[in-house]
Amino acid sequence: PDAPLPAATSILKRQKRPRPKNVRFDQVTVYYFARRQGFTSVPSQGGSSLGMAPRHDAVRRYTLREFAREQEVNHRQILREHLKEEKLHAKKMKLTKNGTVESEEAEGLTLEDVSDDDIDVENVEVDDYFFLQPLPTKRRRALLRASGVHRIDAEEKQELRAIRLSREECGCDCRLYCDPEACACSQAGIKCQ
Repeated sequence: PDAPLPAATSILKRQKRPRPKNVRFDQVTVYYFARRQGFTSVPSQGGSSLGMAPRHDAVRRYTLREFAREQEVNHRQILREHLKEEKLHAKKMKLTKNGTVESEEAEGLTLEDVSDDDIDVENVEVDDYFFLQPLPTKRRRALLRASGVHRIDAEEKQELRAIRLSREECGCDCRLYCDPEACACSQAGIKCQ
């Protein structure tokens, strides 16, 4: 008796396998880096740019829900600090009559003088309010020192000032036609601006 032949599969046509049609994320991996003096960014004022160590010193994995909760806690803390700084500034302005009168009391005020009771973070929608704020030079230096940076390179301040000044002037002085001999753009190898 003849046995039935197995079904022949074509070498030209592959069988389609059902594939999932969506992508799902279930975990967030966060790498933590020690803070260092930057030398790679240009803050809008002063020196001491912030950077990070070349290698991470910690790793933490979160579920999406844990990460969202962690972000909200962090954002609330940042918002609390920001609101305290605003409140401190307002107190100083009140004591100095909007900066027109000197006040020893105003000069002596610190963030510790702003009570947490004066700050209402709970009634603020964090996601609507949270945004990155530029940090003043004093704050950046304090962050670097708190992170263990003992020697802050003072030359960076001069370099950053030079970069900011160079960015104020863009293009060349050409009018109507370009003179490649005098055009700063042409001499730099770029199209005349």
